[in-house]
Amino acid sequence: MKLILTEDIPSLGKIGDVVQVADGYGRNFLIPQGKALLATSQSVKRFDHQKQMLKQKVEKEKKEAEKLAKKLEGISCTIPMATGEGDKLFGAVTSMDIETALKQEEIVVNRKKILLEEPIKSLGIYTVPIKLHPEITANLKIWVVKS
Repeated sequence: MKLILTEDIPSLGKIGDVVQVADGYGRNFLIPQGKALLATSQSVKRFDHQKQMLKQKVEKEKKEAEKLAKKLEGISCTIPMATGEGDKLFGAVTSMDIETALKQEEIVVNRKKILLEEPIKSLGIYTVPIKLHPEITANLKIWVVKS
């Protein structure tokens, strides 16, 4: 089945690409989700107009992500944690804790966008990357302190 992608799909292609996919994948997932259109001559013409609209939308999202990245780079979050002997943390700082700390700063970021390789298990200052857009990654400074 030939489809025109209406949004970027990492394993398949970018917006506007004409791709060949399995019938079930196209019919049951991509088309109902609005991620693709059937590739006919009429839909190609209609998509050209939609492509302009999508480009504007992507540019707007990118500008918003750049603004948020500048804001994130300018702040640092303090996360108080309970500690035991030798300043070892009880538990660990996870992306959920970072998301909560950002909400207190009135910044909304999905925790799935926080690229924390492994939970933080000791006190200190850490730099955590946050992927806001496929092209934009902000580095947030995290202070893990005793509570």
